Amino acid sequence: MQQQRVLIVTGGSRGIGAAVALLAATEGWAVAVNYHTHSLAADEVVRRIRGSGGRAMAVQADVACEEDVLRMFQQVDAKLGPLSGLVNNAGVVDVAARVDEMSVARLERQWRTHVLGSFVCAREAVRRMSTTHGGCGGAIVNVSSVAARLGAPGQYVDYAACKGAIDTFTVGLAREVAGEGIRVNAVRPGIIDTDIHASGGQPDRAQRLASTIPMQRPGQADEVAQAVLWLLGSGASYTTGALLDVGGGR
Repeated sequence: MQQQRVLIVTGGSRGIGAAVALLAATEGWAVAVNYHTHSLAADEVVRRIRGSGGRAMAVQADVACEEDVLRMFQQVDAKLGPLSGLVNNAGVVDVAARVDEMSVARLERQWRTHVLGSFVCAREAVRRMSTTHGGCGGAIVNVSSVAARLGAPGQYVDYAACKGAIDTFTVGLAREVAGEGIRVNAVRPGIIDTDIHASGGQPDRAQRLASTIPMQRPGQADEVAQAVLWLLGSGASYTTGALLDVGGGR
């Protein structure tokens, strides 16, 4: 009997992460739903997966903290089994600001969550999945952003710069582990209608900017999840180091 594939989705309690976790479960993955503070939302995602006959667990960890990440991976090892996939999705935005208004505390929060967190989570995944380390291979999908190309001037240059780092990280890691059974790719969402905009003080941002998008509408979390699951799956078996835009043409 084939062993069930195990997936960790960081920031899996809401938005794109929740959509990825739910879709992955329908495709046969056992899912670890990571959250930082939104425990009730994570529990609801797990409840929905289990209610449909799937396997899932919620696991608290701040990806910006190495100790938390190590604990999370150990818990998943113990409760779900050998890892097959990782989606580095955890992310934060701050209020819109120019670079000359940004504090070091804000910059460090962005860097530690998006870049350091993705590196450490990927490191732990590679240690488990790489054939060099005795693993059976697997896939990593990093969640970048169209902002990496556009720069987000006057709003989120710090966020955009972190996502630019994720693009470079994706290509470099993909080439590093391509011969070890691991594929590494990224999706770059555009303006997606999730509550991340509210956390940056602009709850109406997705709808307000719809006219700037060639497709004239914001995207939905499920549309990004479809791209993530394709990159995780066997249909993308010869795809690594790819940066896939899911931005409505933006």
